[in-house]
Amino acid sequence: MKTRFLGGTVLALVLSTAIASAQQASDTVAPEKATGAATARRVESKSFMIAAANPLAAEAGREVIAAGGNAIDAMVAVQTVLGLVEPQSSGLGGGAFLIYYHAKSGKLTTLDGRETTPREATPKLFLDDKGQPLKFLDAVIGGRSVGTPGTVRLLEEAHKRYGKAEWASLLKPAEKLATEGFKVSPRLASLIASEGDRLKKYAEARSYFFDASGAALQTGAVLKNPAYAETLAVLAKGGADAFYKGTIAEAIVKTVREAADNPGVLSLTDLSNYRVIERAPVCFNYRALDVCGMGPPSSGAIAIGQILGLSENFDLKSLGPKNVESWRIIGDAQRLAFADRERYVADADFVPLPIKGLLDKSYLSERAKLLDGDKALAKDAVKAGEPEWDHALLLGRDAALELPSTSHFVIADKDGNVVSMTTTIENGFGSRLMTNGFLLNNELTDFSFKTHDGGLPVANRVEPGKRPRSSMAPTIVMKDGRPLLAIGSPGGSQIIGYVAQALIAYIDWGMPVEAIVAQPHLINRFAHTMSRPAPAQKIWWDRSRRWVTR
Repeated sequence: MKTRFLGGTVLALVLSTAIASAQQASDTVAPEKATGAATARRVESKSFMIAAANPLAAEAGREVIAAGGNAIDAMVAVQTVLGLVEPQSSGLGGGAFLIYYHAKSGKLTTLDGRETTPREATPKLFLDDKGQPLKFLDAVIGGRSVGTPGTVRLLEEAHKRYGKAEWASLLKPAEKLATEGFKVSPRLASLIASEGDRLKKYAEARSYFFDASGAALQTGAVLKNPAYAETLAVLAKGGADAFYKGTIAEAIVKTVREAADNPGVLSLTDLSNYRVIERAPVCFNYRALDVCGMGPPSSGAIAIGQILGLSENFDLKSLGPKNVESWRIIGDAQRLAFADRERYVADADFVPLPIKGLLDKSYLSERAKLLDGDKALAKDAVKAGEPEWDHALLLGRDAALELPSTSHFVIADKDGNVVSMTTTIENGFGSRLMTNGFLLNNELTDFSFKTHDGGLPVANRVEPGKRPRSSMAPTIVMKDGRPLLAIGSPGGSQIIGYVAQALIAYIDWGMPVEAIVAQPHLINRFAHTMSRPAPAQKIWWDRSRRWVTR
């Protein structure tokens, strides 16, 4: 039986209780700076395909599969190369979410490689000495914002369960590029230049991204990273344990705890205790298809499911993509989903969530009545709903920050295995701290800086061991028990709108995928519709064996 694919190598330009809701400050921030656009084109393959944000990463994955590896093997190679050639977006010092279809068993699963809060952190981590929330960049830059990285452990855990090729061989492409050097892309050069003094604050990042005169690296410059190559050589021999224990772990902790002006509290114990968590995917039935993604601590699958569930009460197919009514409905559906997201969603290991209630068809059908009429909802009409709970809980409003600097990739192999993975270090260039050739995340700033609101605890507050809420939305759409489509995007909290819009365009409007990738984004989360050009790595796979690059 032949499988069919849709996606491509793209260039990065790249939702009974009384609880309050709030807009995240980061929701008004544009995605990682755009540095250009390319024309979307269709690409077809009869065997396998890899879609990633950089051609060097996609080529590394292709080589792995061509040599007999599978989608999970290629995932390891793709991620380790991405961490080298687009270090501002993801890497060994960050975290990731994976949704995976295992063809042999016919099952979907997800792996949660989200960063965790250090054990020494307190809910007041991001409050000043007067008890007020810190300014965002004052919290980000330095060690205070660094959570326990999860990406390396996720790569190894997935490989142990599902990989075929030798672990060490999968790190060779990135190790070779780091040793021999790679050409700085126009995008990376532009982002380094735009960072300026923020990226110069700490010595290792300064010496890596700028020359001796202080000038930012230029497009086409050959950049070598011997420290990264050495890190990969150590991981090739010792596996993930060599990252979470020993000299690499010691260097990470030293870098965080000794960061000038803004030290953090990450410890060797945090690193050695880190675990990846396997979680059941969160799925929502839309137009007879099962849209499946990552559950909490990600809000992605829940919010997308809500947007689709609200929208399916209207005939979007007949309205079409050029009708303003379609966008009013989709926009207000986003606003309602975000109202629920802000009130209810956090790390489910710490805060009980009404996931079933939030995605209940009758709940969404009732909420969809708010969208009747021909005018956008008034601001005061957009409030969190009251989904069915199996317990009671009172929580305060959220003041979390979530800025977009992320990457997404999709892999499908000849056996029908499918990887959809979103990976990040949070803000562009993360904490700006660098050690052993990679940047460290600032993921802890995805928590609410406030601990309480009106006397009520905030669900997404800082707590030791907790994973901050995310909007990342790696997604696989199932039809008749088999994968039909895989998709994802970078973009911070805008990921949710990007992916939901693309799914509606594909499922309801039957648009060609190259047209979907090229269309602008209309995002409306809090009463103001934002129009974005088509920057996102909307990376696709489907059984039509068609891939689109942008």
